[in-house]
Amino acid sequence: MAAKKTKTPRVAMPEQEPQIRARNFLEVPTGYTMKMAQEEASRCLQCKKPGCVAGCPVEVDIPGFIDLIAQGDMTAAIRNLWGKNALPAVCGRVCPQEIQCEGLCVVGKKGEPVAIGNLERFCADYEREYGTGELPPRAELTGKKVAVVGAGPSGLTVTGDLIVKGHDVTIYEAFHKPGGVLVYGIPEFRLPKDIVAQEVNFLERQGAKVECNAVIGRTITIDELFEQGFDAVYVGVGAGLPRFMNLPGENYIGILSANEYLTRANLMKAYLYPEVDTPIPIGKNVVVLGAGNVAMDSARTAMRLGADSVKIVYRRSREEMPARNAEIHHAEEEGIELFLLTNPTQYRGDDKGRLTGMECLRMELGEPDDSGRRRPVAIEGSEFEMECDLCIVAVGSASNPLLTSDTPDMALNKWGNVITNEATGKTTKKGVWAGGDIVTGAATVILAMGAGREAADSIHDYLTFGW
Repeated sequence: MAAKKTKTPRVAMPEQEPQIRARNFLEVPTGYTMKMAQEEASRCLQCKKPGCVAGCPVEVDIPGFIDLIAQGDMTAAIRNLWGKNALPAVCGRVCPQEIQCEGLCVVGKKGEPVAIGNLERFCADYEREYGTGELPPRAELTGKKVAVVGAGPSGLTVTGDLIVKGHDVTIYEAFHKPGGVLVYGIPEFRLPKDIVAQEVNFLERQGAKVECNAVIGRTITIDELFEQGFDAVYVGVGAGLPRFMNLPGENYIGILSANEYLTRANLMKAYLYPEVDTPIPIGKNVVVLGAGNVAMDSARTAMRLGADSVKIVYRRSREEMPARNAEIHHAEEEGIELFLLTNPTQYRGDDKGRLTGMECLRMELGEPDDSGRRRPVAIEGSEFEMECDLCIVAVGSASNPLLTSDTPDMALNKWGNVITNEATGKTTKKGVWAGGDIVTGAATVILAMGAGREAADSIHDYLTFGW
């Protein structure tokens, strides 16, 4: 019986056609039907020692919720998911399942792994459309108050866990909408904003309070939060400080960080200009520097905003590209070109200070560097020019010092990230925890959520038993 299951082909999720979706901001995968979800769920072997669970940073009971989908009990399935994951509709869309849960799926050893991410998304979407609206049970109120700084995936996870444990939680968000990188970084065609808003609303319905336009570290300090009666503080402000490459000509008009570009396009809905009055540069020949998920998001956004050509420039080979395989595949389907083993050396501009192109060098791979990836080495005499009128720099980000510089008794490492106990998220400042990108540097949504889960358990212990 099990052997037959492994030979059943994976149920592909329907998608918009590439030539159509490349010019709109609608979600690319359109979702499973119930029949498709149950067919895919039936491929799960229900392993006694499931590797998929070990590969999940928040330890979702993957065989459990999949079995409930196979049985058609969607109410039980979503409640099973909520037991470990406060944001299943988000994780089902943006988690790197291929290197986490699906990467350890036994079915994948002889064929394609069970589509765990697709099933998680289906489960959450089904609840949103057809569910009862019933909330998870909440423990008796403790009277303890927790301030969560940052409404990104880490902060939302902490909130969800602490709310059900009976604590009073207030989220402080610097932007005008909660969601963090989920709303300012990830485009609509990958993660619709309505999905994030509904996940936040789910937390508010359970009792969480959200205060936007609140820049902790400027409008109010962490110490002042304690003075206002909070018993604990969680810092989940992400790593939103842009990085540039310090190339000659970097001040030409038409060069901007992926942080700014995606924030304008996503959170501020610049793609609807002039209906929404947030302008954004529209390039015809666009170059994106970098090859992570942020680079893919930037390139695919530029194509949807009307670019004639979009190129991704990366100094290593395809094997070293850090973006998810699915995102690279989707980008190429949409007509985005990959210029691999290519490194920019300087920008070119006209007499009006506008970008016209960049000089590049061909590269080859040498010995591995500290990251374990082979180090790119320039090929002598391989210089060439590439025309472009818009360059989006997506080579990583650093921690924003707004909050940390105002909290001197919270220790930082040499990169400006908050130092914490790895197991608990405790900082060096009493009553303060931190997690997500402000601790690790830029990483994934699910890793930030995992850190939030560990911190929530530690905060609960502190509120119950003391530091």
